[in-house]
Amino acid sequence: MSAKIAPSMLSSDFANLAAEAQRMLDCGADWLHMDIMDGHFVPNLTIGAPVIQSLRRHTSAYLDCHLMVTNPLDYVEPLAKAGASGFTFHIEASRDNWDRVSKKVKESGMRVGVCLKPGTPVEEVFPLVDSGDVDLVLIMTVEPGFGGQKFIPETMSKVKALRSRYPSLDIEVDGGLGPSTIQQAADAGANCIVAGSSVFGAPDPAAVISLMRNSVQTAQAAH
Repeated sequence: MSAKIAPSMLSSDFANLAAEAQRMLDCGADWLHMDIMDGHFVPNLTIGAPVIQSLRRHTSAYLDCHLMVTNPLDYVEPLAKAGASGFTFHIEASRDNWDRVSKKVKESGMRVGVCLKPGTPVEEVFPLVDSGDVDLVLIMTVEPGFGGQKFIPETMSKVKALRSRYPSLDIEVDGGLGPSTIQQAADAGANCIVAGSSVFGAPDPAAVISLMRNSVQTAQAAH
């Protein structure tokens, strides 16, 4: 359950995506977080499988894909073919077929992630994790759809509940994470940290990535 820092490429210069990806890896990023939004599940429209496929030609990095889409099942095959590493879908979009989605993702060779919006009770994800098909749970610490939002501290109770129930699970947090909020997330038990504007907007992104990793590692050592 190592610390993983995943710069959110939504905050990068999309016109120079390959160079931005390499810059983040050179700065110490473990994963690259790719926000796939369909304009329906969330109002924003971002990227899809063709962009993932293009980026994959330029990097061997772990592409941590977060799908904010109405029908995740439709995206499993295209993203697997495109070279996605992880496929995180929303429980709110798949309450009727999460088992099919998770099994198909796993069979496609990608890691399975499940995401919860700030207002969704953490208990909804327990059956999925208990099924054994889920590798990661992503707790949204802002409402999904746009970058640059303010961190919601109340979401940390979900991270704590997950960590106490699943000591070795990858628990990811996304939204408003940076030097001023990382400690709350690390103390709650998150080990995968998505950060957009706090990394890309920093004069020294490598220092921010290093600070966040150290916060997670220090918190893990203290528990």
